[in-house]
Amino acid sequence: MKTVMKFGGTSVATGENIRHVARLVTQHAKEDCRVAVVVSALAGVTNSLFEIACQAKKSDTKHIETVTQELRQKHLEAISTAIKSESIQKEVTEITEKTICELEKVLTGVCYVGELTPKSKDYVVSFGERLSAPIVWGAIKDYEGETQCFTGKEAGIVTDSNFGEAEPLMNYTTHLIRERIGPLFEKGVIPVVTGFIAANQDGIVTTVGRGGSDYTATILGAALEVDEVWIWTDVDGIMTADPKVIPSAKMLPELSYQEAAEMAIFGAKAMHPRALKPIIEAKIPVRIRSTLHPENPGTIITDAQSVKSTGAVKAVALIKDVAMVNVNGANMVGAPGSYAKVFEVLGKNNINIMMVSTAVSEANISMVIRRNIVGRALSTLEIALLGRGLVSEVTSEDDVAVVAVMGANMKGTLGIASKIFATVANAGINVRMIAQGSSELNISFVVKEKDGAAVVKAIHEEFKLDKI
Repeated sequence: MKTVMKFGGTSVATGENIRHVARLVTQHAKEDCRVAVVVSALAGVTNSLFEIACQAKKSDTKHIETVTQELRQKHLEAISTAIKSESIQKEVTEITEKTICELEKVLTGVCYVGELTPKSKDYVVSFGERLSAPIVWGAIKDYEGETQCFTGKEAGIVTDSNFGEAEPLMNYTTHLIRERIGPLFEKGVIPVVTGFIAANQDGIVTTVGRGGSDYTATILGAALEVDEVWIWTDVDGIMTADPKVIPSAKMLPELSYQEAAEMAIFGAKAMHPRALKPIIEAKIPVRIRSTLHPENPGTIITDAQSVKSTGAVKAVALIKDVAMVNVNGANMVGAPGSYAKVFEVLGKNNINIMMVSTAVSEANISMVIRRNIVGRALSTLEIALLGRGLVSEVTSEDDVAVVAVMGANMKGTLGIASKIFATVANAGINVRMIAQGSSELNISFVVKEKDGAAVVKAIHEEFKLDKI
């Protein structure tokens, strides 16, 4: 069996975790499996690097030294626990020291110039995976696994130059991966590849943004034509609801690619739709598994035709920390481009709209956005639109939550929407806004935040999701 295994930040958070990861990998390799490994940065390191990068342009060199010393210490502690062999420890420590010194120089350069470009930001955040991958490589080597370490750039992942959200050039990337990684992989050598980072055609470091390391894993999986891609995390699989909200939530044994994409968007621990793209085209299954319970087969994500038909609803999610913005104006009625102007204003100010609902009267648009940017959204819309007569009022509600009900079999099943909203009504809860796409894979609606958990519980019980 040929597998790409991706380990997230929580799976490599400490030296003990990394040693456990190395044991899992080498056990599978000894069972006559071909294994390639993709590694995220240690838990919290990427966020730290983002902060350091942003602070560096207005910091002094002393602050940079303090921060890089903390990073050095964190990784050296992981090395001492993850690797028992002194010679391998020494080898990985030398790589770590060299990488930290390089990071220090980059941050010092940002500090002196006083400017952080998207290109230099990508370079700074790439150090998270560049520091973690050699430790995982060393731990696998310590378990006597034959292994080799690569950055995404060295592995052959080539992207465009859209720094921060780079898009792989898949044909060229596939050719390079098969050329550089393929022969080693087929011989049973375990390639350890940095997730999240790649390079453009000029060899300049880029990052693939949302879905990061998962994306790297699926790119590798498609290029190497593996049987499955395994995403190792700290949960057993994808659940019917958040277990913190619904203790009786069950693990879903299988999902279609489309269902997984919908669930990821609504906050489930699934894969970002971007990361699913390479394996959808190659029809390679993905398995979400837990490093804490490796005996659990987890949730398999595969082609819709392979997924057994179950109930119409598969999961229900609750998204908090959101706000609803309402834009009203009689002059919007029948005015071509009025909605476009609203969306353009928000888009130009980097305000992402999560959900939209409009009335056929055209006099109102309701939008859901992240709560922490609602103030910016309101001021932006007021400045740009209120004075022009197109819009008469812009209001917001920040005590709301979104409930998303999902399942591929909802499509074409009569009465699902009425059953959902009857359940909400029977719980004595009012719906503030509704949205459903033509895919019919999910119905999303807004309720008061205080009612969110009760709605999720009522829907979970009504559709007997605890019996899956």
